Order: sequence, then structure tokens, then C-alpha cells
Amino acid sequence: MGGRFVFEKPDPHNAFITRCMDVAYGDGPLSGIPIGIKDNISTAGIPTTCASKILEGYIPPYDAHVITLLRSAGAAIVGKTNMDEFGMGTTTENSAYGPTQNPADPTRAPGGSSGGSAAAVASGLVRMALGTDTGGSIRCPASFCGIVGLKPTYGRVSRHGLIAYANSFEQIGPLARNVGDCALLYSVIAGYDPKDGTSLDLPPPAPLQAEIQGKRIGVPAEFFGEGVNPEVADVVRSAIDRLADLGAEVVSCTMPSMRYALAAYYVTSMGEAASNLGRYDGVRYGPAPEFFRPWHDAYSRLRKEYFSEEVRRRILLGTFSLSAGYQGKYYAKAQKARSMVRSDFNRLFEEVDIIAGPTMPSVAFRLGKSCDPLSMYLADILTVPANLAGIPAVSVPCGTAGGLPVGLQLMGRHFAEDEILAAALAFEEGSA
Repeated sequence: MGGRFVFEKPDPHNAFITRCMDVAYGDGPLSGIPIGIKDNISTAGIPTTCASKILEGYIPPYDAHVITLLRSAGAAIVGKTNMDEFGMGTTTENSAYGPTQNPADPTRAPGGSSGGSAAAVASGLVRMALGTDTGGSIRCPASFCGIVGLKPTYGRVSRHGLIAYANSFEQIGPLARNVGDCALLYSVIAGYDPKDGTSLDLPPPAPLQAEIQGKRIGVPAEFFGEGVNPEVADVVRSAIDRLADLGAEVVSCTMPSMRYALAAYYVTSMGEAASNLGRYDGVRYGPAPEFFRPWHDAYSRLRKEYFSEEVRRRILLGTFSLSAGYQGKYYAKAQKARSMVRSDFNRLFEEVDIIAGPTMPSVAFRLGKSCDPLSMYLADILTVPANLAGIPAVSVPCGTAGGLPVGLQLMGRHFAEDEILAAALAFEEGSA
């Protein structure tokens, strides 16, 4: 039977932007379970800001498809979680509503851009949460906060109602304290949606069971290359050895296209961001511009005032990469590099079942120390390849380095979410 959920717990880590203190829930597999929703997923009657001042006060008139599914499954939607503005960041510090703290160490960032969702789960405010993953934005905070996060295959979960940043990359996915809850939430949101042209009609997810015996685990040397913290690398290597102890066969391999992945991702995603954020001009969305000024001056002032520096940087870089005379030099080459990454994954998955490596090259960053945007972009090096190829990937806690959580990343073939979740569960339980 349904009922009402009273959300009274304090939020010491600024995980939420909007809280729903007393909400109704229904019957179903998620009956009465409190779930936090990243603030770039539309929720009817609940403010949705993308952590940006330009959408302050916006209340969507409809639910995203995933929210409709959650309500049908009986979930209690208890609020909207903090994030980097429009999903642009790796720390959840780029929010108009202030940074979120990492529950594992409040002096550190939870990772981004779904840091609010991860902090809400890690601190016990909610049992599960939804995030979005454009270049690692579910897996990064999952790794930094010591929880489980899944980026599904592109097209497996409807993006209808997701406020777009980079359409060809982003996917909605679950975060939870353990693999079982992560799989449960995934099983509710996965499915065909005729309102999303990229959605695919596939059989429902299989029941979760631990399975790793006999699987071939590929470990690309590039995932332990330059920039990966040695202590983090040692923790992840030990985790892969544990998979071998459980019956998996570990295979060394290489992925040469890794050297191009980060550049391909940022050129493409910034181009898409420049296009998507053009609608926030004060006429269609956002506060009204000062119409007594020339239109270009009024638009410029409004966007400078209501967009953060990081969002403006990505819009400008994206516009430049798409401008006449430079499109072939940057955007077209990025598409070729993206094709190379896909080809590399296809080649590797002819030889192995799962690819394993660190989720992030380091532990959580200290708050306020990520002022160099280039170093932040480099932190995404291990997560963006899965988004470029559109394959599923999960981050599962595998130990600590310097007392902070470290995540093991498992990537699979397209639509092999069941396989990587089964491997993650086997690792979590220590059973084959």
C-alpha cells in the first residue's frame, strides 16, 4: 500500500537544491523508498534549475519519462540534488547554489557533476538517486564518495525530460550504496520510450546474480598510464587480482585511441553545449533581458550575469570549434577520433567480456583547489571513452587510498549492463 514519506533528515553536505518534505508514494518495487533526482531531470511541480541562476524559479509542467516510471514503481521523490551547472564540471563546485561536500571527507569535493546525488546516497539521506553521465558524471562521484554508479548504454534509458547539455553522450543512470540497489533502480528506469528517438526497444533487464567465473577481463595498459595516482593504481590492481581469484581470466591489452579520447570528447561536447544553451536568452527561458538596450548587448549582459564562468567558457569554445573555417579543423577531426575509440572497443570486445580499470585517476579533490580548468578536464580521461562509444560502465568501491574511496570501473559491450552488474556484485560479495 502507498503512503506518505516525511523527509526530515538534515542536509549537512548541501546535497539538495530543493527538498520535498512530505511526499506521497505508491505501490511497486520501489514503494516508499526515498529517491533523490539530479536537478537537470524534469519533475512536474518541483523546481528544476540545472544549478543555474538562469533557470531559477522554473517549474516544469511535465515529468521526464524516468520520473513517470519511478512514480509508477511507488518511489518517494524527495527532492532535486545539487550538481555542476548544466552538468559542466568534475567536482560539483560549479553550482549557483554552492558546492556540495563529500561525506567521506567534508573538506573534499564529491566529484561531479552528479555530486549532490552521490552525497545524498553516501550520507544516508536517501537510499538511491538518479544522476546523469555525459563524460563520467555518475561514475566520478560514485568513485569519490565510495558508492556504486552505473552509466547505461546510450539508448537504454529514455532521455525525454533530461535538460540537454551534450545530447550524443549523456545518459540517465542510478547511484546507490550497493550493487543490488543500483540494479533495482536500473531495472525500473530501463526500457523503450516512443517520445525519445534514441530509445531502443529491448527485453527488460535480467534478475541480478553474482557471476564472474570464466569471464575474460581485459586490462588496457593505458588505464594505468601517466597521470594515474600510483596508490590508486595499486588499489585497483589488487581489485582486479581479486576478480582473478574469483575465477575470471585477466588479459593484458592496449587501447591506442585513448590518447585522442579526451580531446574528442571535449570538442564534441562543447559544440553540442553551445547549440543547446543558445535557447537561454531571456526570451524563451530565463530572466527577461533589458530591452531598452540593443538586442546583442542585452543578450550578452544577461548571459554573462546568469551563466557561470565555466558554462560561458564551454559555450565560447564550442562556438569557436563549430565556426566557419574551423569546423573541419576541430569538430570533424573529433568525430574521426570518436570513431577510432569505438573501433578500439569493438576490437577489444572480440577478445574479452569486460574491460576493467580505475574509475578516476585520483582520490577526491580538495574543495576550492580545482581552479585550473585544464587539470579538471584531464581528470575525465578514464571515463570519457565509454561515453564516446556509448557502452555501459559501472563504478564499484574497491578500497581506499590515503583513507579516501577508490572506484573500480567495469565496462561492457553495448547493452551488457546485466553482465557488468553481475561482475560488480560478484566483486562486492566476494563470490563467483
